[in-house]
Amino acid sequence: MINQTIRETIAFIQQNDVQFIRLAFCDLLGTLKNISILPSEIEKAFTCGISFDGSNIKGFSNVEQSDLLLVPDASTLSVLPWRPQQGRVVRFYCHIMNTDGTPYAFDTRRILSDAVARYESTGHLAKIGTECEFYLFRTDEAGEPMPVPFDQGGYLDVAPIDRGENVRREICLCLEEMGIAPECSHHESGPGQNEIDFKYSEAVSAADNLLTFKSAVKAIAARNGLFASFLPKPLPGKSGSGMHINVSLSKNGINIFNVNDPAAEYIRSFIAGILERTAEITALLNPLENSYDRFGSFEAPKYISWSPENRSQLIRIPASKGEGMRMELRSPDCTINPYLAFAAILHAGLDGIDRKLPLAPPVNENLYTAPETITASLQPLPTSLGEALDLLETSSFAAEVFGPELIRRYILLKRRELEDAEGCRERAFRKV
Repeated sequence: MINQTIRETIAFIQQNDVQFIRLAFCDLLGTLKNISILPSEIEKAFTCGISFDGSNIKGFSNVEQSDLLLVPDASTLSVLPWRPQQGRVVRFYCHIMNTDGTPYAFDTRRILSDAVARYESTGHLAKIGTECEFYLFRTDEAGEPMPVPFDQGGYLDVAPIDRGENVRREICLCLEEMGIAPECSHHESGPGQNEIDFKYSEAVSAADNLLTFKSAVKAIAARNGLFASFLPKPLPGKSGSGMHINVSLSKNGINIFNVNDPAAEYIRSFIAGILERTAEITALLNPLENSYDRFGSFEAPKYISWSPENRSQLIRIPASKGEGMRMELRSPDCTINPYLAFAAILHAGLDGIDRKLPLAPPVNENLYTAPETITASLQPLPTSLGEALDLLETSSFAAEVFGPELIRRYILLKRRELEDAEGCRERAFRKV
C-alpha cells in the first residue's frame, strides 16, 4: 500500500542522487544486519517486501520455513554521511514479516513497539536516553585491531593528552547530520576510552539510534585508522565500558518522573518493578561473559539497590528538574540487543506499576567501601553469564512478556557461546 509518506520517501530517493539503499535489522542477539537494494527496487520493498534467508540469522527461522521479508519503515530514512556524497547511500530500519504478511514473532523491534503500546494504552509515554562508552585502539599494518589504546588520557582530559577529540567530533557531527542529537562527548576514565551521551527520545527511535551510533563509531574509527571496541571490559584493571540507560515517563507531554513527589506512587512502583526484575533480565542487559568482569569496580554496580545521585548504585536518580527528571540504570552495556533490553526494562517497570509495588528505602552508602553489615542485606547482581542465563530461564516474567520460545532461543545461543570458550575473549575483542 503506497501512502503519502511512502510516496514522499520514494520522491526523496529519486531527487537526491541516491544510488544504494540499505534495509537494516538486527538478529536476536542485537547484531546489525542489512540487505542492499537499488532505487528501482524501493517501491517493491514497500509493497511486497524484500526476501531473505531467515535460517542464516541467529535466533531466526529453521531451514524448513526460512523465507522472511523486510519491509522498510519509511520514518527511519537516513542518509549515511560516512558514505560517498555522490551516489548517496541511505538506510531504513525494517519490519520483519512472514511471507503471508503477518509480523514475524522474533522481530525484536516489533517487540519493543508492543511494549511502548502498553504504556500508550495507559496514557503514558516512555522516553529513553543512553550514555555510551567505548574504547579506541590502534591497528596493525594489516588494519587488524591491537590491544593498544589510542591514548593514555583520563576523565575529561583535553588534547594533546586526549587524542580522540577529533574522532568524537567527527562522530557527533555525523550523527547530528542524521537527525540524532548527541548531548555531550568527552574522554572517559580509561586510556583510549570515550563517552557520547544522547538526548532522550521515544523508546524505538532510541534503540534505532543506538544501532546507528555503533555503526557510525565503527566506520569513522576505521576511517581514522583505529578500531572502536564496545567490549564491556577490554583492558583488565582499567575502567569498563557501560551504557547507562536513562528512563523517564511523561503524560500529556509533561515529564512526571518526580520520585520526591508524595503523590508519585506510580513512579516509585515503576522503579520498584525494575529493581525486582533486574536479576531475571540481566542476561538481556549484559549479554557477554566479559560483561560480568565490569561489575563492582570503576563505578559499575554490584548490588541491586537505588539512591539519589549515588554512583555506586544500580539505579541512580540524578539531581534534575523538569524535563531532565529520570532514573539512570547503570548495569547495562553496549553489547545488548537494544530492542530486547529496552522492552525488558519497560515491561518490568509496568509490572511494578500493575502490582503497586512499594519502593524500598534508598541505600545512601558508597557500596564500594560499605561494610558487610550493609551489603549482606542487598541482593547482588549475577556474577557470570551462566548464572544470569539460569535466572532468565526460570523467569516466569520473561516468559510471559517475550514468550517462552524467544527466551529458549536466546538462552540456547548464549549457552553455545559459553561452551565455545576457547579463544572467546580474543574473538569478542575483535568483533564487539
